This record gives sequence, structure tokens and C-alpha cells, in this order.
Amino acid sequence: MRLFSCLCCGKGFDRKKNVKTEQPLWREFTLKELHAATNSFNYDNKLGEGRFGSVYWGQLPDGSQIAVKRLKASREEISFAVEVNILGGTRHKNLLTARGYCAEGQERLIVYEYMPNSSLVSHLHSSEPLLDWTRRMKIAVTSAQAIAYLHHHATPRIVHGDVRASNVLLDSEFEARVTDFGYGKLMPEEDGASKANNTSGYLSPECVESGGGSSMGDVYSFGVLLLELVTGKRPIERLNQTIKRGITEWVLLLVYEKKYGEIVDQRLNGKYVDKELKKVVLVGLMCAQSEPEKRPTMSEVVEMLMNESKEKMAYLEGIPLFNKNNGG
Repeated sequence: MRLFSCLCCGKGFDRKKNVKTEQPLWREFTLKELHAATNSFNYDNKLGEGRFGSVYWGQLPDGSQIAVKRLKASREEISFAVEVNILGGTRHKNLLTARGYCAEGQERLIVYEYMPNSSLVSHLHSSEPLLDWTRRMKIAVTSAQAIAYLHHHATPRIVHGDVRASNVLLDSEFEARVTDFGYGKLMPEEDGASKANNTSGYLSPECVESGGGSSMGDVYSFGVLLLELVTGKRPIERLNQTIKRGITEWVLLLVYEKKYGEIVDQRLNGKYVDKELKKVVLVGLMCAQSEPEKRPTMSEVVEMLMNESKEKMAYLEGIPLFNKNNGG
């Protein structure tokens, strides 16, 4: 959905413009405040809709821009308040900062910082400007760091549960700001939700089977995301009316033949770094293996993405998965 550059009252406002404010504190918002900020959740302010609810753009009286997620349903109020406070205390430079929440009547809302450069999915598959190679590599590392923080350093540890390109937002410097983490805690699972969600191609086989999320499930999803980032292709592509193809299938076949130039997004017109392309593709495939015990942890993923040594590259290339005779 395109972003509207004005409020419905008629006064123009550039959403791409950075509004300098102090670091917002976590607090409870009133429903009246959020109605005023979003012009009563007007359709013209709607940024999009996801698995757990709709998101609206808003502006607070101090001029700061916000994104308000209006959740579809929730648990009892006490449980919701406890859990959103846990999320509010989860801070990392590459996680989307939650500024607060609202719980009045049947309404359950979470207020976030507004990101001026939209989401990764809009740059890869929609009308937003094409991302160059340098920005793609920055997004790969910073999004990995965010998920690694959730898995290994947050208190309590948090499983994201829905890692995908639409949940990677981009700040003014085009660094990743991962969002929608922890909603598995906040929201009850709807009947059939897992099955429907799997049509996106991000879910691991064991998460499809169990209907739940796990840290290794996040790793699998992140591997698919890495491949999507470098290829510019969706996780599942329809070849014709009856045949679909998963991204890991065709990428692995090209890795067997060492045809990395056919893997990379052709819209880049050859403007990429060969060794970085190879590294990200191999790490992505390692993450997206069907057996969870064979996947690396997110901390290991960060280390591999940031390591530029020839020894590490030789190690990755020597993994049996990438040898058709051994891994195929």
C-alpha cells in the first residue's frame, strides 16, 4: 500500500523527513491519543496489514511520527500488559523500538517508531527504489544481529516466530529494524493460521508440523530471507498454474554448478561483490536445511556473515551440503 504524504485534515506532512526527537520512553497511551494521532484509524493512514493486525501511521502532538499496530485479538488484559512490558524492555539498535501500548475496552494496540524507508519486501518486490549491493549486505548483517539478540541476549529469551521480509523495516540509514517479534506470546494462535502462513515459504518443516515457533525455526526463516535478499526473488515462485518452486531448491542446484552469477538479482547489473555473494548464499542455505540439528545458531550466523577470512570461506565451501555427490 502506498504511503500518503499528508494528514486527512489537509495539512501536508512529509513522512520521509526525519523529525529529531529525544529517545522516546515506554509508556501507556490512551485510546483518545491514538485516535487523534491516526485520525481515528482512517484508511488514508493505513500502512498495511499483517498476520496480527493492521498498522496505521500517526503523528503525536510533539511532531514525532509513529506506527500504531491495532491487534486483531488478545489475551486477558493482565497477561497482555505483562507481556508487552517485556517487549518494551527488549532494546537493540536493530529491533524496532516500541514506544508503548494501549489496552482499553476490547482494543489492544502497540505503538512503534515510524520507519521512513518502508520494509525490505517493498524494496525487493514493489515500487520502492532498488537496493544496491552495499545496502543489502548491511541489511543481512543488521537483521541477523537483531534476531541473535532475541535468541541469546534478551531477558527472557524471545523466539521471533515470523521472520520474513515484510517484518524487516529500514531506518533512515537503510539499516534493518526487525519488527513483530514476540507476537507468539501476545496473540492466541488462530485455527489454521500456521497452515495458511506456510504458503509464504518461510516456515521450517518442523514448525509446519507442530504449528509453533522455535529458535531453529527462526534460523530457517532467516536463511530463506537471506536468499530472497540476494536473489530478489520471492521464497516461493509459481512457474505455471500447477507447479511452484521453492527458493532453496533452485539456488542449491546453481550452487552445485557454481553458477553464482545466475543466483544474484539480475537488476543489479553485475554490481556486487563475488565473495560476499557466495558467502551469503552458502550461509542462507545452511540456515534453511530441513533438519534443525544441522542449522547454525543465530550467533554463529552473525559470525559467519561478518567473517571475511579465506579460511572461513573454505570451510563453508567444503560443507557436504554444497557438494552434489555428498549433500544432494
